[in-house]
Amino acid sequence: MTDSNQTGPQKETRDWATGDEPATAPQISYLETLAQDTGAEIPPDLTKARASELIDQLQAKSPRVDRDQG
Repeated sequence: MTDSNQTGPQKETRDWATGDEPATAPQISYLETLAQDTGAEIPPDLTKARASELIDQLQAKSPRVDRDQG
């Protein structure tokens, strides 16, 4: 069984062409959920790149995320 979500090498967030744009509504929504799980605060005015990095950090702390996948 293959993972259909698996992709090739990922660019560093600092190399994203749109990384300096404001975070998307789905990113903010997911961050709010992760923040509730972890007690973290979400800084205002997040960029897409910073939101992605913060999502990765909070996923590592959230009991909601299954880290045993794969």
